[in-house]
Amino acid sequence: MRDLMRPIWDEPRPTPPPPGRVWRDWLLVAVVTAAVLTEAVLTPANPVFTLVAVPTLLWRRTRPLLMVVIAFGLCAALPGPDFNAEVFMVVLPYALFRWGSGREILAGSAVLAGRLGFGLAFGQITATELAAGLIVLFGAGALGLAMRYRARARLRDVQQIQLLERERLARDLHDTVAHHVSAMAIRAQAGLATAGTDPDSAVQALRLIETEASRALTEMRTLVRMLREEPMGLPEMNGLSGPPVDVQVSGDIDDLPPRVATTLYRLTQESVTNARRHARNATRITVRVTADDTAVRLRVSDDGAPGTPATGYGLTGMIERAGLLGGTCSAGPDAERGWTVDAVLPRTAV
Repeated sequence: MRDLMRPIWDEPRPTPPPPGRVWRDWLLVAVVTAAVLTEAVLTPANPVFTLVAVPTLLWRRTRPLLMVVIAFGLCAALPGPDFNAEVFMVVLPYALFRWGSGREILAGSAVLAGRLGFGLAFGQITATELAAGLIVLFGAGALGLAMRYRARARLRDVQQIQLLERERLARDLHDTVAHHVSAMAIRAQAGLATAGTDPDSAVQALRLIETEASRALTEMRTLVRMLREEPMGLPEMNGLSGPPVDVQVSGDIDDLPPRVATTLYRLTQESVTNARRHARNATRITVRVTADDTAVRLRVSDDGAPGTPATGYGLTGMIERAGLLGGTCSAGPDAERGWTVDAVLPRTAV
């Protein structure tokens, strides 16, 4: 039994941490308070206990165990006529199982079970009501656990997508670093060949090697060693322009850094692929690339009825890839029809 409970006991609170009090919490408190006061007007019951317990809703995510202890402890210490409005208390075990640590969940479960047992022992509830209470309270807790592990699974999926994008970017960066190293080797060979007859050219070669080395070291900070597949560059982007795709490039993109060019291509490739998969009844996909002295802007749009790519992991990977270079990427439906991806990449990636 001890070994069985150990994983639950050691379960940490979920990450990322729960949000603090938001406007929905205040709205919930206002609605519950109004319901309690309305019921108090229509019935002779005293609403004091219920009103005292209502504020626990505000801290249910950040202090789930304490709120369960306060609400259900008051319920046991100050029993009174049942209020239908007290149904809000079912939110507390949900929050406990959704946001609490394993120790808090076990302690809170003991509090809930103890409250029901106390009520049965002192004649506050019947055996049937005890069974119903167990089903309702721990059913809410089971729902909280389901949402907890669903969020954890989605977080793992997102992290996996981010990891894959980081690996792909590392492979792209490898090409750039290899270019710098090759350039340094050539400069060194030239310097050695001319050192005896032209010392000034040797010094110039050393300066160029220093510049190339600085660039290479900057990019090596983000390089991950791994196997790589041959990446495609920006010039091959026009290879995507089959019958449904229209590609237009404006501005100078010939001297883009390789990692920026490759990222631009990857974003375009992913956007066009998503449009082909998800845009219903699309007759054209438009790709617009606009470059200036500081940034490159990409816009991919279609004229179809949008599907459901907004929460897909492909978009998460695109945002991650653009963000790693200091850029931005967003996607969403157009006001009239279709789906649009907008990305901005700095020419000099961070």
